[in-house]
Amino acid sequence: MAIQKTKLLLAVGILMAMLTSASHLVWQKYGDWKVQGGSGDNIKYSSLKQVDTSNVDQLKIAWVYHSEKEDKAKFGPMECNPVIVDNTLFGVSPRLKLFAIDAATGEEKWQFDPADSIGNKKWARSSVNMNRGVAYWANGDDKRIIYTVGPIAFAVNAETGKLIRDFGVEGGVDLRKGLGRDEKTVSISPTSPVMIYKDLFITSGLVSDATPGHIRGFDVRTGKQKWIFHTIPYPGEKGYSSWVDKTAYKRMGSTNAWSGFTLDNKRGIVYAGIGSPTNDFWGGDRLGNGLFGNCIVALDAATGKLKWHFQTVHHDVWDMDISSPPVLVTLPKNGRNIDAVVQTTKTGFVFVFDRETGKSLFPIKERPVPTNGAALGEKLSPTQPFPVLPKPFVRQVMTEKDLNTLVSDSSYQDIRKRFKSYRSEGIYTPPTVKGTIILPGYDGGGEWGGPAVDPETNILYVNANEMAWVLNLVKQESGTRKSLTNLEAGALLYNKNCMACHGQERLGSGDNPSLIGVEKKYKFAQFSELLTTGRRMMPGFAHLSKTDKLAIGAFVLNLKSEQEKLYTGTTIKNENKAKPSYGSTGYNKFLTKEGYPALSPPWGTISAIDLNTGEYYWQVPFGEFEELKKKGVPATGRENYGGPVVTAGGLIFIGASADGKFRALSKRTGKTLWETDLPAPGVATPAVYAVNGRQFIVIACGGSKWGGKSSDAYVAFALDDK
Repeated sequence: MAIQKTKLLLAVGILMAMLTSASHLVWQKYGDWKVQGGSGDNIKYSSLKQVDTSNVDQLKIAWVYHSEKEDKAKFGPMECNPVIVDNTLFGVSPRLKLFAIDAATGEEKWQFDPADSIGNKKWARSSVNMNRGVAYWANGDDKRIIYTVGPIAFAVNAETGKLIRDFGVEGGVDLRKGLGRDEKTVSISPTSPVMIYKDLFITSGLVSDATPGHIRGFDVRTGKQKWIFHTIPYPGEKGYSSWVDKTAYKRMGSTNAWSGFTLDNKRGIVYAGIGSPTNDFWGGDRLGNGLFGNCIVALDAATGKLKWHFQTVHHDVWDMDISSPPVLVTLPKNGRNIDAVVQTTKTGFVFVFDRETGKSLFPIKERPVPTNGAALGEKLSPTQPFPVLPKPFVRQVMTEKDLNTLVSDSSYQDIRKRFKSYRSEGIYTPPTVKGTIILPGYDGGGEWGGPAVDPETNILYVNANEMAWVLNLVKQESGTRKSLTNLEAGALLYNKNCMACHGQERLGSGDNPSLIGVEKKYKFAQFSELLTTGRRMMPGFAHLSKTDKLAIGAFVLNLKSEQEKLYTGTTIKNENKAKPSYGSTGYNKFLTKEGYPALSPPWGTISAIDLNTGEYYWQVPFGEFEELKKKGVPATGRENYGGPVVTAGGLIFIGASADGKFRALSKRTGKTLWETDLPAPGVATPAVYAVNGRQFIVIACGGSKWGGKSSDAYVAFALDDK
């Protein structure tokens, strides 16, 4: 009996030791925030638990850092998820200045302005784009930050804020070089941080329609390009046969991993989700499934060699980019643990694969989808992949029963009439000239913030949008006449390059600004420079000739002196108009007269999904309209950008919502336990870290593309330091 008791106590002791050891390993791996997303796994999890469900309502502002120091300036959104190393926080300002501050106090240590670098201020100011984070690398005393501004990747000394001059050319690498295209015609501006693997940094980026989004690895010390993975395959490479036009690798663009990367450091595998090929809504010029568009890819991080891939959408013509990097988890399956990679999507599907083999851990079925009524010259895929589990975390079809009834009767009748004029048969309804409902929407489902996962439970938490948009195709006019004026050519070039964002009548669409009256703001020289470099979410159009830019300027800026002159360029005249071509009238939300979504609520949600089983744990609306709340309308949810962070303290921290609040939710129930107003909406992912045993939660509060308040503030919260 004594022996049995001793054995039992020993077994219990061993079990407790194993649990303690496992917990310690989790704490070690997820106890800091040295990488965007908290770790190479990108699960946005923190093992810190000083702040928990019992005291989160006692959080207070610990410090505020103003990254631009201009009280009344208007700033663009900040989407940066900062990193914290050796009690120093590294982040990026709205105007893309890199800074280092004391992570405990917010006191500035140094700031680096790219406009003052390498004696070339022109591009640095004009190519301003958004930035979602930076990467830290160290080897002994060599400590550096790699971050991108426009087409340049900089290496900055992490301790001094000075450029490391033996990196690239005087501290910068021009990413326009090495893509296999004429560097004068390409445009690239990475918005997501590079991924560090050993002595390499890996990047892709936001590109123009004429620039391929190839994934590349560079030497972190010298900036020399070491490898390239062609996202638009070359002859002899896997995927080449998936393009009907065998010259696609020479001319097609996009197909880019703009949302960033996830790294399995132990296996040396880097994972990426890739966006759609050029152009977003018309595939008649790129027939075929078009690998590696809309693919999850696993690459050897040392060489860039493809290990496996899976295409989530075949021949995408709905702008269903994979909008966030995948996350890495370990799941129990059939009596053993399997290391998995999980991808949330804009469609609301969740894909779960074995990290090494790419085998799906839940069934995926290729199901027939509608192809009837596709535009002339288009050839849609007859099937698309549908995961059986988990079920979609957003609605994917809109019927008349789903129309918004919270509005006046006249407003309801208006959206009902418009709805009846559109096609709406689910997420893969063919684009049409008369109008097609796009749901969950161009910014729907899981956006670039990506999900968070609790590694102790394998519960995935994902915030999502549900917003119906209307896609209208418009047949492109022919430019084959022997002579065109600049005004006529400019209109054709505008339709081809600008209409999808700024609308057919230049009134703007979605979150893109109107161009009416823009001549009051820009002279032609400034306008031409903007076309070349891009700004924020607008890519550069470096492939356009000076003559093309003059023609677009004559049209957009109403340049009377240039409009009647003959167009002397070749872009329009040399285009093959033997087959039809289509553009889009823009990113148009389906809204009521009051400005609310025409779709019934919820318009924003957070879901908790058990990755062990594929079943839902809970789902709650996320975000509120104050005016509806005052009328007694339950929480409707709102559009949201940026991701959540989940902690061992039982909490989910998230800003993201258009209502400008920062919230802490119970990860067990989804109930809001604490909320506060930010200086401006925090459309970014928070970071969680500790300094001298004190836990901090910090978020960038730059404001949003919905308008309203803007700020340059990073705000950190903590419990009272007693």
